[in-house]
Amino acid sequence: MKAPRRAAFGASRIGSAATLRMLSLGLAAALFAVSAMASAVALRMARRVVTPSRRIPDTRIVDIDVPAQTITLTRTPDTVLPGRYGLFTSGSTDYLKVGSVLSSDGTTVKRKLLTQVGGQSTLEPAAAFSGWYYQRPEELHLPFTSEHVPAAIGPCPAWLFPAEPGGDLDQDTWVIQIHGRGTTRAECLRAVPVFHALGITSLVVSYRNDGDAPRSRTGAYALGATEWRDVDAAISWALRHGARRVLLMGWSMGGAIALQASLASAHREQVVGVVLDSPVVDWRTVLSYQAKALRVPSPVTDLAMGALRTPWAAPAIGADAAIPLDRLDIVARAGELRHPVLILHSDDDGFVPSSASHRLAEARPDLVELQVFRTARHTKLWNYDQQRWTDTIGDWLRAHELVPLPSAAPAATPADEGER
Repeated sequence: MKAPRRAAFGASRIGSAATLRMLSLGLAAALFAVSAMASAVALRMARRVVTPSRRIPDTRIVDIDVPAQTITLTRTPDTVLPGRYGLFTSGSTDYLKVGSVLSSDGTTVKRKLLTQVGGQSTLEPAAAFSGWYYQRPEELHLPFTSEHVPAAIGPCPAWLFPAEPGGDLDQDTWVIQIHGRGTTRAECLRAVPVFHALGITSLVVSYRNDGDAPRSRTGAYALGATEWRDVDAAISWALRHGARRVLLMGWSMGGAIALQASLASAHREQVVGVVLDSPVVDWRTVLSYQAKALRVPSPVTDLAMGALRTPWAAPAIGADAAIPLDRLDIVARAGELRHPVLILHSDDDGFVPSSASHRLAEARPDLVELQVFRTARHTKLWNYDQQRWTDTIGDWLRAHELVPLPSAAPAATPADEGER
């Protein structure tokens, strides 16, 4: 009678082992599925980072009062900001200028319209709030020419705003203006009058894959790792056309490009300073911040950043090559800086956190000056407090003897008078 009991016990052990194997295989399959899903999400995230983005509506037009020339928008952290801004629209016009906040409640904001709107105008509700303000160079009422900077990628369109001839201003100093991700050089037009009043020529440039300049093989951003070469070509062009000292000014991703150019340019000896508005100083900080805001798990974010910097993943994410995130981390490379840097950044940026700007200023207090704003959001510092923005740049330039001491930049261009 004992043998059958042993046989039954043996069968039980075999059954348990089979069950464990099935459970292990099931768990392995589940882990593989989760891993595959995480990898797919990470690749999509990485692809999104390098793909030039389109302008996405972020507010809605609730009402336009034509007789009163006011516009009511849905309330967002941006639309409630004081100051002057732009509004990308669709319908009878594609762009409006809006002025001060007249009233607001929990859901809407009424602002002054600075662009005349007629009674026959028809506009779609969806709109995008912008800090650009100026959309075309003609709006500045300053002399300019359209140029093409020869770069390795091809001719890159640019606007040249020469300094006023004559006088005691140093016309040998130029500033090269570099726009940010998903925008065009029109973003930089706000700064042109400030530098023009200080006797500095402005070259407002485009770079590969921004919609104005030529396209690379994949049409993807390299987050500054290759775009700086187009800025280097612009520096060379400026030096051939009369510049002796070059300032670089970058907005958002344009800040990352400016910093790369200041470190790697063959003409870096002629670069005398860098001005940055809401800059990307370290992409890992930016990507981690944005992923957290979207509630992306940290392991997926880590996978995405790994894909960005891995050569074999470049085709999968649509990039021309791996993105050297280490080389783009200027906090880690702070010891390599050789030029004075002015950073203007808002602590409530909402897109590019100011933390890396703070760390860079702490790492190189001998070269980096950080001017902190509190409620100006991303690349809207000029719009929020034009006087402080203008004075800060002028004072910094004078402190570094980059403009004659008697010079002073105005708070607004002549074309803007009466719009405040």
